[in-house]
Amino acid sequence: MESQVGDGGSVDLDGARLETMTPEPLLTRDYETRPSLVYERLRQRHGPVAPVDLLGVPAWLVLGYREALEVLQDDAGWPKGLENWRARSEGRVPADWPLGPSLEVNHVLIQGGPGYRPLRTAWDAALKPFQDPRHPQAKRLKTAVTAYADELISLVGQAGGTGLADLSAQFSRPLPLMVASHLLGFPGSQGDDALMDMWRVLDAGPDAEPALERLLAALAELAAVKLEKPGDDFPSYLLAAHPELTLDELARELFMLLGMTSDHVGILISNTVVEVISGEGGVRASLSAGMVRESMNRVVMRKPPLVNFVPRFAAKDTPLGNYTIRAGDPVWVSSAAAHADPLFADNVCPSTTVSTRAHLSWGAGRRQCPARELASTVAAVGVGRLFERFSHLDLALPVDQLPWRSSPFMRGLRSLPVRYELAAMPEQPSAHTPGAEPAESAGAVLPDPAVRQRSSLWRYLTGLIGVGR
Repeated sequence: MESQVGDGGSVDLDGARLETMTPEPLLTRDYETRPSLVYERLRQRHGPVAPVDLLGVPAWLVLGYREALEVLQDDAGWPKGLENWRARSEGRVPADWPLGPSLEVNHVLIQGGPGYRPLRTAWDAALKPFQDPRHPQAKRLKTAVTAYADELISLVGQAGGTGLADLSAQFSRPLPLMVASHLLGFPGSQGDDALMDMWRVLDAGPDAEPALERLLAALAELAAVKLEKPGDDFPSYLLAAHPELTLDELARELFMLLGMTSDHVGILISNTVVEVISGEGGVRASLSAGMVRESMNRVVMRKPPLVNFVPRFAAKDTPLGNYTIRAGDPVWVSSAAAHADPLFADNVCPSTTVSTRAHLSWGAGRRQCPARELASTVAAVGVGRLFERFSHLDLALPVDQLPWRSSPFMRGLRSLPVRYELAAMPEQPSAHTPGAEPAESAGAVLPDPAVRQRSSLWRYLTGLIGVGR
């Protein structure tokens, strides 16, 4: 059976097998600079589901909004878990595949099978104190985020009340890492080396592999400490909710929280800042009216940080789009492509003040991101504090010349150069964070400034002061 698709001619629905096709590479220079054009070309050629080459490994990429929902909402038909990957079990995935290490860390976002449900239940329980705004831990977290944001902004201001700064390197990336260290309960500044290694892993440079080994070792050591002496932190709560976790398993879950929170939230902060600075007057007006989350919601529809979800696999031969996906084939859902699907995009009004929640940026169905409220809160507080502490922010480059970095999973800015002007006098966090208390009364444990200044993270950030002036 054949089907006509766009300008690409016919597609053989019944005979097409992924392993016998020659799909075009996804991660090209075009994808780095203009991924929307790549998605559109694939959509025209193949329809809502397209075969692609991911660094030498073939996979199906879901481009259609309806098809994305079909996959994300059907855990039985499209399960996670690398054990479901036919090509991997048959030895057809190279041992040195670049994406292998990140997918082999079998944490809650990747795991399938019977072990997932108790693990997800434990995650929900461990995150609840930080995500429930009525809980004291959530109030302490909000106070801590504000204090960390103030530390970073004040560090930028050491170069002068006006100047140039890279808000990605000096604010958007370090802030969520500092918050993640707070969540993990690292003593003092001991987590800073782990945070720097997390950067190296996310940047996927030549030192990423040894950095990953050091990071997992540091997290296993932290897990052992929490097992012996629990505290008011995420790993202790996770162990309490799932006592059967081994130290290695707990370390993998902490790795997921650290990596996902830091990269996802950092990109969301930068993208929202660009949206506000470069947007129409209505965007700035909505922000000044306290609608930071609406600005963030518009951002995740147009430029979601997580562009492609980790793979799922067909449980049996299943029609999807214009192809039959064979049992065990890997299927990657692209939220960025699904948001650009005319079925979705043509029904979203760009000028509305209140935007749709039908986007897929946090996933959909039962496996929707467990930390979505936490991530949104950290990003919203960070963005809000930026526009309170800076009386003026302007892009130092035209918006279409900002440098982007793309990976199989994430897409964000390499740097965010801005011209800034600090407000005359910073105020106390409690004056700017609705519902938050001063750090002392809220019980937020913040690092000693003297210890902070000796840390590796702080030395790195201090070295960035005044760069580009």
